[in-house]
Amino acid sequence: MTRTFIALEMDEHMRRHLNGFIQQMAPVLPGLRWVDPRSIHLTLAFLGELDAEQLVLAYEAAQLAALRAHSFSYSLTKPGIFGSPRQPRVLWMGIEESSGSLKRLYRLLQRELVQRGFAEESRPFSPHLTLARAKAPLNPTEQAALQKILAPYHKAVSTHAYAATYIRVMKSELSRAGATYTCLQEYTLSKK
Repeated sequence: MTRTFIALEMDEHMRRHLNGFIQQMAPVLPGLRWVDPRSIHLTLAFLGELDAEQLVLAYEAAQLAALRAHSFSYSLTKPGIFGSPRQPRVLWMGIEESSGSLKRLYRLLQRELVQRGFAEESRPFSPHLTLARAKAPLNPTEQAALQKILAPYHKAVSTHAYAATYIRVMKSELSRAGATYTCLQEYTLSKK
């Protein structure tokens, strides 16, 4: 069985940018477990544990979605959280893609996966990059720091446009040190 997901991978420029953001934030939010910037990705579909036959079907779905979607550019917006400010589960970075190409890619991939017997995603698509996770409630100092980071007046983190040119079918291996990701297949998005 292979723990599998399909994602957009980040380019090196974005990884450096996110690493800088993490390096700034980690000292003021030490209660969070920060993600290694080399493993940051934008998940399009989490498929769970797949056997060899299901894995082939996931490859087919990703390949067909990539053939029908177009490459596009997107930018980072602002950080946000899942959970409450006192006890966030996840600190994430938002994604902005105004042409609709990212949502189209997501819908195409979901359709291809459902046609191959995978469960339809019930939650709305919320494109984001996970930066940190929390296991315990934040202390008052950390809560105040988090509120500053999430403040509505906080400007967008980057205006740089990042290219999305391929999607990857990824393997996830969990250990005490965290998750390790391996690319199983990569499919290039069509040119516009």
